[in-house]
Amino acid sequence: MTINEPLLPPLEQVVRNIEQVIVGKRNVIVLSLTALLAKGHVLLEDVPGVGKTMLVRALAKSFSTELKRIQFTPDLLPSDVIGVSVYNPKERQFEYKPGPIIAHIVLADEINRTSPKTQSALLEAMGEGSVTVDGVTRALPQPFFVMATQNPIEYEGTYPLPEAQLDRFLLKLRMGYPSAEEEVDMLSRLEHSSPLEDIAPVMTVEELRSLQRKAADVHVSDTVKRYIVDLIQQSRQHEAVYLGVSPRGSVALMKAAQAYAFIHGRDFVIPDDVQQLAPYVLAHRLLVRPEAKWDKFDAETIIGQLIARTPVPVPGRR
Repeated sequence: MTINEPLLPPLEQVVRNIEQVIVGKRNVIVLSLTALLAKGHVLLEDVPGVGKTMLVRALAKSFSTELKRIQFTPDLLPSDVIGVSVYNPKERQFEYKPGPIIAHIVLADEINRTSPKTQSALLEAMGEGSVTVDGVTRALPQPFFVMATQNPIEYEGTYPLPEAQLDRFLLKLRMGYPSAEEEVDMLSRLEHSSPLEDIAPVMTVEELRSLQRKAADVHVSDTVKRYIVDLIQQSRQHEAVYLGVSPRGSVALMKAAQAYAFIHGRDFVIPDDVQQLAPYVLAHRLLVRPEAKWDKFDAETIIGQLIARTPVPVPGRR
């Protein structure tokens, strides 16, 4: 699905700022902003070299937020992510040395390259908004946003995230290859220097926090809530689905729809918001039956069927 609606002016400015670096991916940029304003996290699954890392760097620079990158490898330990306590002989006490997870925006690069134990340390921080080291719990800075990347090829030596952990991500996105024209444009921009060096902040961290609060205040009518629940219920009854979307998925779809409506200048959610976001919020939360995969059924196809089967609420009802 392509998102072409006009955006709230300050957020349009952010999108254009990022588009100086990321060519032809407005859809992915808007969806990433949706997750950020909804206080969710994003899993970017795509082949190497399509701009995943560049996207998150441009996003962090646009909001003047601190960015930390964690390159996941098989030998990475949980303490390498969340930090560790080190004894200070001068003070005769242990001091906490923060890990790279202590940042506003975290790039978790190739999350499927590290062990489940280390993955769990990251995912716990995402879910709880805090880290615990030696029995002491420390809150993460706010806003806190993780964009994790995953390579769908070269599975040797990798640890794919189980479905229960995929559920921690609000959205699962793919960048995709650029068109020929977009790729020529990209070469022109990179001919002499990286456009990332010229990106200037267009919004402060405090302004971002304010936008997150406003997005959370967007109204969701009882009718739209029922529509969301009907979609989720349909996912649990679909003949090609082994395990449907959990209640966490219902909450995720509503929160994402609130942020999406706010980005587009509305203070209320409409069914179109739900339909636009459903493939990105719900597809990675479905377990498709193996026999259905043989018939070339995938999660995205099933979500499309769920949208077609579920009656759209009549406008004007509460």
